[in-house]
Amino acid sequence: MFSDHSAQEEGPSAFPQAAALELRNVRKQYPGQREPAIPGLSLSVEAGEVCVLVGPSGSGKTTAMRLINRMIPLSGGDILLGGRSILDHEPTELRKQIGYVIQQTGLFPHLTVNENIATVPRLLGWERRRTEDRVRELLELIGMDLDDIGPRYPAQLSGGQRQRVGVARALAADPPLMLMDEPFGAVDPINRARLQDEFLRLQERVRKTVVFVTHDIDEAIKMGDKIAILRQGGTLAQFASPAEILIEPADEFVAEFVGQDRALKRLGLATLADIELVTPNGTGPGTDRVALSATVRDALSQLIAGGGAPLTVVDADDHVAGIVTLELLGRVLGDGALANGADPQVRAAGAEPRPAGQESPA
Repeated sequence: MFSDHSAQEEGPSAFPQAAALELRNVRKQYPGQREPAIPGLSLSVEAGEVCVLVGPSGSGKTTAMRLINRMIPLSGGDILLGGRSILDHEPTELRKQIGYVIQQTGLFPHLTVNENIATVPRLLGWERRRTEDRVRELLELIGMDLDDIGPRYPAQLSGGQRQRVGVARALAADPPLMLMDEPFGAVDPINRARLQDEFLRLQERVRKTVVFVTHDIDEAIKMGDKIAILRQGGTLAQFASPAEILIEPADEFVAEFVGQDRALKRLGLATLADIELVTPNGTGPGTDRVALSATVRDALSQLIAGGGAPLTVVDADDHVAGIVTLELLGRVLGDGALANGADPQVRAAGAEPRPAGQESPA
């Protein structure tokens, strides 16, 4: 869907489409405060990864994010984007190269959706035609109609629509890094889950480096390639993949923060595509369906809510991939592959993966 021309060909960015981010002993001390907000934070995020910062109030999550785009000055240490210190960039120019999404979207109320998305490209001096093409491209990418949504003002949109437009605006100049500060926190639970899923699908296509702040460990597990759990006082308790944190919490604080239902949370890391499904027996699949991309946890929840009736599993093209039952999930958990936190790509009982989109034989 994207054109052959990248945003960097039109603007002054010195970065690739996604850039590695490194925090080196980052320190922040506010004047008049006895203790630093962040005493010395170090972590590395690979290009194209989603890193989630999570922790209790006062753990320095938002402070760390604001240091990255130089909204506040460093007290010590350094931050490298694409291998180059952010201190080598003039703050205003640096921020033009970083996409930023916040809880209330931050859309300009006096500008239309089209004008909001075009904000950064215009600041970068893009030609009008290029800007218009980019706005159209992004609205298509987030599933919105240019003629219907484009002329509207933010007040004329739902909360979920505003949040999607906020993501589109952050992507407008094809930034190497996106900062997302509790982006879905003000949205109701149903739309929040949908927005999370939409963003993950979008990330599969655009592969940006993302720093995502949340207070919700379930959201962190769902969204992150890596999770940084911070303690009060800005110290790093553990930095690892969601699976590693759920399987081996670094200490009692991490275990308590993640919650006693760690085994259940691990079920959210594997999808139905990762297990061997029941082959339809020719009597016809059930009427209730579930996506092949659904997590084992979500499928289990849907099975229980439906009284245990089997579910038909369908792929993105609506082809039947198999059947999932309570008995099947019971066997999978009993085998230990998912319950014990093994790599979800390893199928239960050593089964060979079925090619995506291929129907099971009747």
